[in-house]
Amino acid sequence: MPQRSNLIDKVLLSRNGNALLNAVTVLPTLIKINKDCFVREAALSLSVTTEEMSVRVGAIVDARAELEGPLLPILHDVQKEFGFVPQPALQIIASRLNLSRAEVHGVASFYHDFREEHPGRHVLKICRAEACQSMGADRVANHAKRTLNVDWHETTADDAITLEPVYCLGLCACAPAALMDDKLVGRVDEDRLDTLIGEARS
Repeated sequence: MPQRSNLIDKVLLSRNGNALLNAVTVLPTLIKINKDCFVREAALSLSVTTEEMSVRVGAIVDARAELEGPLLPILHDVQKEFGFVPQPALQIIASRLNLSRAEVHGVASFYHDFREEHPGRHVLKICRAEACQSMGADRVANHAKRTLNVDWHETTADDAITLEPVYCLGLCACAPAALMDDKLVGRVDEDRLDTLIGEARS
């Protein structure tokens, strides 16, 4: 990950939300280079206080704590709440479940479905399982990367689409398959993918 610039540090430390807006307006090139990751981190720090995050994550943990093996459901709920799993949430979860932060981080980082950064407005997942690969999923995936100018787990410069791999969508009979947000699509080719991308950006 690129080194965080002094400007982004100032945005993160600023208590004035306009500082973030100014950074976005004046420095689009810097934002594009950093794939918006530091700007998203700044936005989260400005919009969600530590106390608020503790309350929201704590409520999620309390609702799931009685389950046998509650950690995975909790992580899924946290991601649904924030769009990703914020780093401060790991310590909150660990404390509530009497686990070490390393244990919680180990689970969150092991499963590719959990994100460390906020995604774009839409998430495009392309199946990477064997059935889809045999029907041209690699070709479709490479077309997506070229069209969006991103790699796996990256977000487009306009913050519109995050590209992610997924391992089986249960649509093997209609391979290759893709998922745009909650929309499952079978028999995806380059033209159909372009349509999905166009709809997401419109």
